[in-house]
This record gives sequence, structure tokens and C-alpha cells, in this order.
Amino acid sequence: MSLILLPIPSRDFDPTEVAVSWKILTQRGHRVVFATPDGKPSACDPIMLSGIGLDPWSGIPVLRHLRVLGRLLGANSDARNAYAEMLRDPAFMNPMRWDQIEPGDFDALVLGGGHRARGMREFFESSILQRITVAFFAEQKPVAAICHGVLLAARSKRGDGRSVLYGRKTTTLPWAIERKGNTLAHFGRFWDPNYYRTYVEAAGQPFGYMSVQQEVTRALASPSDFSDVPASDPEFKRKTSGLARDTATDERPAWVVRDGNYISARWPGDAHSFARTFAEVLEAGAA
Repeated sequence: MSLILLPIPSRDFDPTEVAVSWKILTQRGHRVVFATPDGKPSACDPIMLSGIGLDPWSGIPVLRHLRVLGRLLGANSDARNAYAEMLRDPAFMNPMRWDQIEPGDFDALVLGGGHRARGMREFFESSILQRITVAFFAEQKPVAAICHGVLLAARSKRGDGRSVLYGRKTTTLPWAIERKGNTLAHFGRFWDPNYYRTYVEAAGQPFGYMSVQQEVTRALASPSDFSDVPASDPEFKRKTSGLARDTATDERPAWVVRDGNYISARWPGDAHSFARTFAEVLEAGAA
């Protein structure tokens, strides 16, 4: 059994990426310890959990539960069920504080994602979490990061000023999927059009410059170290549509990248395969 650290922000983390990872890892006998900024229980992005708020009629009481874009972008039933189970876990309800974390006390680190700016920026911009992430990489402990969680790793700088991902192969949320989500949000959530983008471009920056993929890629030793689904993959369309999600029994839509004991994945649609792959890394190391 491995003792796994899973830090999350005070609010707005992605329910699929965190809850599915928690469920699979704990089902396989590992212990997950949560940490939040203040040691109080966190809450996921409610829009991603319910799917309500992503359609243009979401403000109309009679119609708000009619989900179209909400079904495409929000958590599915597997993720919602996993989240409901996670809320009953004493570890989730009694997290430690970020500033109490001692990396040496843990065997592995999981960095989940989430995009809603108001809650997730404290996660990406935390000097505490960046320092902790550097320590896990320096000690060559297993680290797994999914979607925007990879952004925290990319921002975590070693003593030489380079990212812990410098010299690593990684994936993260591809600009193609982020752009699709952004386009749909501009239509469906027109009153909050940048909901799907945590960071938007400043004046003079080209569109996509502040996308997750581009920021992560700028932290790598070479742009070729960013790993996306090759066109030759027999499941290319399924993996890149932004619509198909993996399940407990079907990994065909997923894209997970392993570089030694570092595991990365792109978005909630990879969550099952992401957690299973990380569990296999942990269990192989314990053998």
C-alpha cells in the first residue's frame, strides 16, 4: 500500500479527475490523503458536477435541468457517483493544510485538475505546492498529473530554474480540446464566456498562447517532448473528439503518457486509465 498525497484547492477542482482517481487508487488498497489551503473540506466545480450552467437557458428555472452542452462537458454518472462516495471518506472531510505537508511522509503525489479561474488559480500559483512538487520529483517518487494538474508541475522550478518537467515527456489538456470547450462556453455560457479558460491572453499575445498546452510546452526541453495522440493511432478520432470518455472497462478513448515514474493525462475523459496506470506504477515499485 502506498500513501498518496492529493492536494486540492478550496473550491472548483474537477470532480472527475479527483474523484475517479481517488476511487480507483483506494479500491486497489492505497491510502489517499487530501490537503487544502486551510485544512477545511473542499468542494468541486458545481457546474462540472451537475452540468447545469453550461446551456444558454440555464437561468430559466423550468429549463435549467435540460442539459445539452452540460452532458457533453460535465461529469458523467460514473464521476458523479465517485464524487458522492468521496464525500463520505473521512480523509476527504478532514484534510491537512498545505503548509503542514512534509513530502518525506508520502510515497506518491497526484495532481488533479480543474479550470474555473476563481478557485483553481490558488492551486496553480501556490509556491507551497510548487515546492512540494519539486521535492517529489527530486526524490524520484511517483507523480501523476492530469489535465490542468500538469500546469502546476510545469510551474514547479528546480534549483537550476528549470521546470521539473524539463527533459520529461508529458501530455496535458491539448489546445484542440481546450479550444472546443472555450467555443462551446462562448455559446452556452455567454454571460461568462471565458469560463473554460483559466488564463486568457493579454494584449498582443496570439490566441492560445495562454492555453495549458502552450504554457506546459514552453517549460519543456523541446516542443517534441509534448506528447499528443498520433494520427496513426487506430483510435485517433475517438481519442481526440473531446466527446468520448474512458470507463472502468474501456480505455480506448484515453491517452496516458508514462515517463519513468511520472504519469500524465489530458482531461477527464482519461481519468480511469490515468488512475489505473498510476496504480500499476505504484504496485510495480512495491513489488
